[in-house]
Amino acid sequence: MKYYSIRFKLTSILILIVGFVIVFTWFLNHAFADKYYISSEKDNIVKTFQDVKKVLHDTSAQETINEEMEQISNSTNIKMMIAQSSDFYFTQVVIFSNMADGSKTYEEILGYLDQIRSQVILGREEGIFDEYSKRRHLLPWQNEEEDNFVTLIQKGYFVTQLTDPSGQKGIYLFGFTDDNYLIAMRVSLEGIQASADISSRFLAYTGFSGILIGSIIIFIVSTQFTRPIKDMAVVANKMTHLDFDAKVHVDTGDELQILGDSMNQMSEKLESTIADLKAANLELQKDIEKKEQIDEMRKEFLSHVSHELKTPIALIQGYAEGLKENITDDEESKDFYCEVIADEAQKMNTMVKKLLTLNQIEFGNQQLNMQRFDICQMIQNKLASTQILFMKKNNRVVFEEKGPVYVWADEFMIEEVFSNYLSNALNHVFQDGVIRIWFERKDKDLRIHVYNDGNQIPEKDLEKLWIKFYKVDKARTREYGGSGIGLSIVAATMNAHGKQFGVTNEENGVDFYFDLDCGN
Repeated sequence: MKYYSIRFKLTSILILIVGFVIVFTWFLNHAFADKYYISSEKDNIVKTFQDVKKVLHDTSAQETINEEMEQISNSTNIKMMIAQSSDFYFTQVVIFSNMADGSKTYEEILGYLDQIRSQVILGREEGIFDEYSKRRHLLPWQNEEEDNFVTLIQKGYFVTQLTDPSGQKGIYLFGFTDDNYLIAMRVSLEGIQASADISSRFLAYTGFSGILIGSIIIFIVSTQFTRPIKDMAVVANKMTHLDFDAKVHVDTGDELQILGDSMNQMSEKLESTIADLKAANLELQKDIEKKEQIDEMRKEFLSHVSHELKTPIALIQGYAEGLKENITDDEESKDFYCEVIADEAQKMNTMVKKLLTLNQIEFGNQQLNMQRFDICQMIQNKLASTQILFMKKNNRVVFEEKGPVYVWADEFMIEEVFSNYLSNALNHVFQDGVIRIWFERKDKDLRIHVYNDGNQIPEKDLEKLWIKFYKVDKARTREYGGSGIGLSIVAATMNAHGKQFGVTNEENGVDFYFDLDCGN
């Protein structure tokens, strides 16, 4: 669909309106101007007739009459002939005339009017109608549309539009007064028609110029008027593409400014609403992902737990059935059976506790209790409590740091991390091997290293150590009672603290580390 700009539409409509008004005005002027001029001149000639009657009634001096008539004629551009009637033999004496053309004709008309005037004065109106009704055609330029005879009898004058014997077109008035004066007046129509034609042509020229100039002005005004609307259209289009940075800047002080302000408010509300919806969708997406993660972890948990519990349950079941069926009567064997059952039950209990701890950390159910404590003192206490375990394998523990060394963390959880590292080192260190613990300061962090002499971890297994139930050497892990959960607890705890942790292979062993905040 083809669209036209509002500026084009507004400009076109206004130009059409202006053009129509000018053309319509020209048509009215061309069609009715001459009629209007003629009507005005008829009214003017009647008024002049009344003025002349008054002057003739009030003035008797011939010289004064001539001056007054000349003045009236010049001011109104009306030619006049005035004759004074004598009731004796219907004779007329012209006392003023500036109607040179056709004077004899006008004198004859005045004589004819004098006869009618005499009959009216004698009170013979009915007789006049009877006598002259058959002679109406004798009244000058009588026609069917204008009953000049009746008008003359009723008003004492009549006005008509004629072409006189000399060929001049004009408006004529013929009348008489009660003071025995007979009056003929004439206004030429040639000047009126010429003026009407000139006026019509002038209006056509000025109208065309007006349309041209008006079109330019209308275009400029329309451009200024529609600019805010175009700006709002641009902003609205950007809003449809969710771009709410653009704003409407309209300072017109009218409805356009109100509309612009409303669009800005709507843009802000839409932006806020969409932001809220996005946040809600993001939260919903996180909830869905978390639920899926929980479901996956639950499946994984059940799978691993089932697998890990299979062996101890089988051992417990086997030895319990042996005791029940009295397979051996040897008390020493029975004690061994009971020790195996108790040992396997203890392993299952330890594994379940670790799993519960791991789940609490991973699901965020265990809140961090951040506090400042001496990590050096904590390590020394832990080493003192586990010294007997190292002595069994004739291992040597090297920790040369002198306290206090303060860090920010959850002391209980960090102690669990260190315990898992230490247990892992004890389980994998060589006989007569060394376990070395030291600190490395990195800006505002403190890195705690736990190294043990022993076999290196295959590179393919380094990243998998932190996965629950993952075991590099399953047989050996089973031998020392490992569950594959300890390092997963380390990973979950350090992720909760937002700190780094990891493992690297060294030349003669393996180095595990984790970072803590040591800033003030």
